[in-house]
Amino acid sequence: MEKIKVTAAVIINKHKILLARRRKDDHQGGKWELPGGKIEKGETSKQCLKRELHEELGIDAKIGKLLGKNVHQYHDKTIELIAYQVNFYKNNFTLKAHDEIYWLERNHLKTLDIAAADLPILEKLL
Repeated sequence: MEKIKVTAAVIINKHKILLARRRKDDHQGGKWELPGGKIEKGETSKQCLKRELHEELGIDAKIGKLLGKNVHQYHDKTIELIAYQVNFYKNNFTLKAHDEIYWLERNHLKTLDIAAADLPILEKLL
């Protein structure tokens, strides 16, 4: 079974965490997730996250401390998710891989369809 290492950004603003919804035509389409993506050969997890945030949201970000890791088994692959605290420099997002963003409050966690690999990280933080 394929094992994929991915990064995830925990971007907090006024006690809310930024989530992005995958486009309907993508794998896991319609699910809410922490922004991020697959680590490419030859790059570190922090380099990956910086690149992915620029590519997917159009933001320049400062990658902070490691917040946690989670391994999740989907039916066709295993995901190792590596989450970092992230600071960003502008509040002007350009969505490329997602169709919507949402600032998640603690009491709304159970109301959204969140990607299974991301859920343990969010539950720990909220």
